[in-house]
Amino acid sequence: MGGTEETVSTQYAPKMAGTVNWGTATVVGVFAGMLYGGSKEAAASVSKDAEVMLKLGSTPDKREQHRLMRDAMEKRFIRVTRGSIVGGVRLGMFTAEFYGLQNLLAEKLGVHGIFNVVGAGSATAATFGLIMPGSLRWRARNVLLGLFMGAAFCFPLGWIHLKLVEKANEGSSGERGEAKSGVGATIERLEGNLKKKI
Repeated sequence: MGGTEETVSTQYAPKMAGTVNWGTATVVGVFAGMLYGGSKEAAASVSKDAEVMLKLGSTPDKREQHRLMRDAMEKRFIRVTRGSIVGGVRLGMFTAEFYGLQNLLAEKLGVHGIFNVVGAGSATAATFGLIMPGSLRWRARNVLLGLFMGAAFCFPLGWIHLKLVEKANEGSSGERGEAKSGVGATIERLEGNLKKKI
């Protein structure tokens, strides 16, 4: 091993304004889906709890009452856990596909525009229409419905998103000339020091 050293260059393409971090959005989607799915199943199990309470009132044996309560709690725990997992997977897959397609379109087209959001929404809704259970004809109907509904829903959302990004960029462009203090200045100093060492 001679004295040659390899230097690894980590060149990242600058992130376009308005694009969302795919990984962060997916994690937020998974946790939001888990919360929604678990709470939906917990609310649905209220009627089952009423049935258990009726059985408890009609059972004089204490051991039988404890067994009924334990079974009801186990079933409720399994239902809520299953609902959380299924909800997290579904919403996580949806957000991962939506933001992944949106960022891919922005990278390939070189611009982050409203039609990236519309295209990603249509493709995501069509994909989920395709994987829903049913006959081939029913799935084809769901795909077409997903294409149109995704575009109709994402067009105004994409427009609002782009307007918010423009507003944010207007506010940040005026502040760039001012002297920074606090955390922003510290981060810039650290980045400057790291760049000097490289």
